[in-house]
Amino acid sequence: MRLRWVEFFLAFSISLALGLPGVRADIYRYRDENGVWHFTNIKSDARYRLYIKTPKQGLASYIKKYEDIIAQASRRFGVEKSLIKAVIKAESDFDHRAVSRKGAQGLMQLMPETARVLAVSNPFDPYENILGGTRYLSLLLKKFGNDKRKALAAYNAGPERVEQNGGVPPIAETRAFVERVLEYYRQYHRSLK
Repeated sequence: MRLRWVEFFLAFSISLALGLPGVRADIYRYRDENGVWHFTNIKSDARYRLYIKTPKQGLASYIKKYEDIIAQASRRFGVEKSLIKAVIKAESDFDHRAVSRKGAQGLMQLMPETARVLAVSNPFDPYENILGGTRYLSLLLKKFGNDKRKALAAYNAGPERVEQNGGVPPIAETRAFVERVLEYYRQYHRSLK
């Protein structure tokens, strides 16, 4: 068993060193009560801790990977591509497997209840997630008269809180989220010119 791990580790290290495309697998481990180490690439148990973090693909390759879906969602729901990309960047950093501490899932970090309402059956599927998230963002933009700040605050904290406060609620996380998305939006928007 130990030899297999050594062989795996060497093969994994060589593939990282060579920069082979498509190689991306974080490795988690934990030591059980008998002192035996357990390794996995899927954190299926709370005892697992990150052991080896593989580098992410460059941001440009992620954007390119999802460009067609983003363009389709933009056309279908009338939301600027730059804004969709900015929300994805701020929410998940283009990681379709992302899960937040609160349980939001996928590229646009849909909460399970929101995903259900939007008929997103698999929030980790990039196509479903981007279309569902963009649809939700479109509804929020319409609700708040195309005010990006209010729509983004509602995306993060819920539309009720934005309505109660008459704008971005005084929640540090929400205020930071809105500013972060708007900065990414400006960057992506400039890159189109």
